[in-house]
Amino acid sequence: MTLTHRLRPVIQTVGRTRAAQRAAGQTKRAYSSAADIASAEPVRGLSLGVAHSNLLLRTVASVRNNAELRALGVSEGATQKMNMCQAINDALRVALATDESAVVFGEDVAFGGVFRCSVGLAEEFGRERIFNTPLTEQGIAGFGIGLAAMGHTAVAEIQFADYIFPAFDQLVNEAAKYRYRSGAQFDVGGLTVRSPCGAVGHGGLYHSQSPEALFAHVAGLKVVVPRSAVQAKGLLLAAIRDRNPTLVLEPKTLYRAATEHVPVADYMLPLGTAEVLRAGKDVTVVGYGAQVYALENAVQMIERDMPGVTCELIDLRTVAPYDAETVARSVMKTGRLVVAHEAPRMAGFAAEVAAEMQERCFLRLESPVQRVCGLDVPHPLVFERFYMPCAVRSYEAIKRALTY
Repeated sequence: MTLTHRLRPVIQTVGRTRAAQRAAGQTKRAYSSAADIASAEPVRGLSLGVAHSNLLLRTVASVRNNAELRALGVSEGATQKMNMCQAINDALRVALATDESAVVFGEDVAFGGVFRCSVGLAEEFGRERIFNTPLTEQGIAGFGIGLAAMGHTAVAEIQFADYIFPAFDQLVNEAAKYRYRSGAQFDVGGLTVRSPCGAVGHGGLYHSQSPEALFAHVAGLKVVVPRSAVQAKGLLLAAIRDRNPTLVLEPKTLYRAATEHVPVADYMLPLGTAEVLRAGKDVTVVGYGAQVYALENAVQMIERDMPGVTCELIDLRTVAPYDAETVARSVMKTGRLVVAHEAPRMAGFAAEVAAEMQERCFLRLESPVQRVCGLDVPHPLVFERFYMPCAVRSYEAIKRALTY
């Protein structure tokens, strides 16, 4: 079945709705799962997206007041305004400066990379430590495994997550199993693979995918997805220094979407620990990466339209291993759960969270677990807005959970 055939019922529904409105003389658009952000309901003038988010540390005061950064001892130090791309660059610079065995390599990284995340590093640390590779993802992963096996800290870049699949065998059958098959005599824990992922508005089939669930299935790999500049620096440094091979998937739509005041100091955020971004009592809303901002907007709309309702918003940050305890503790309190991500619904990571929470919290659940995901089709170009689990679709899912 073609993409157009799969989307046809959705498109026809939107068309019939708008035709009925025109016939009734209505001027505003009705909203639906397929509605764009210009819809009249339920957005109603709310400023959407990361640029308007209340979750970002936009001021020095917000850094000073952040409990996690305070616990790490970096909240009172100097900060610098950075976007996510600059924060990743800063993390790489810190890793290279503090570890003489660290090297950074990948396609075009020596001149800064296609997204400029490694700009200036070759000039600062030398081209024997920051270097380009041939266009071979399998080769990049295999080379990184070899370097890590010999004791180096290897930071590889796969230019787009869509092209990581030629390296799948190396990462899944070699990197993930190296320690186990040697009886813990050897490991490649010094390997970190960075890769831009997710939708960007015009990426189409081969520059928009989110493959985190495929790797979360593999014992021996860690998978991290940061949501902001402060998070990206701390999580990337933790991934590079963790003694397990780690995949850091960076939502490329966030690279230059907003800035935060990022601590200049060297700091690491804990892997495998979720962050509760907003406390609430009625429904638990879980996401990671760029999806966090769609969920934030959905929560704002729900709390506006349903006075008295509060939503608990959680960023997983690490997909594997994920912090099931924090999610379960929240669901035991709220009795409801909504999980969202850009990747397709079928066997997506939301299914794992839903199944785990159903086992742990079954007697406390007040409604079925809701999943808000990409469609089970190749990532479309012209139809991307129908595919995305936007704020409106997330709003509808939270509402279903609350009104069941």
